Amino acid sequence: MTENLVLTEATYYILLALYSPQHGYGIMQEAEALSKGRVRLAAGTLYGALNAMVDKRWIVQLPVEAGSRKKNYQITELGLQVLRGELERLRELVENGDRVLGGNGDGKQDDNS
Repeated sequence: MTENLVLTEATYYILLALYSPQHGYGIMQEAEALSKGRVRLAAGTLYGALNAMVDKRWIVQLPVEAGSRKKNYQITELGLQVLRGELERLRELVENGDRVLGGNGDGKQDDNS
């Protein structure tokens, strides 16, 4: 069910951020920190993605505490499977790139023949 999925970078970091329950602003901060500033989520983008992931059952919204407006979310077992599948896909990409590029990363084949 999770094979052949390709996650966007934003979705990947949102799921990573939700390994521990978080509210929206916390997710935004965690995604930015994990990506070293590369992924900066706007509120509209974040909440659209969260709603889509709730619909797919990758995450759940936790019960709202009395008197609080903060919505907290947490990754589900299905979401963990999706995240692990993406991590495996990314590892394969890196391994293939290293194999073809000779592991030196400069795009040139080593002249060891």
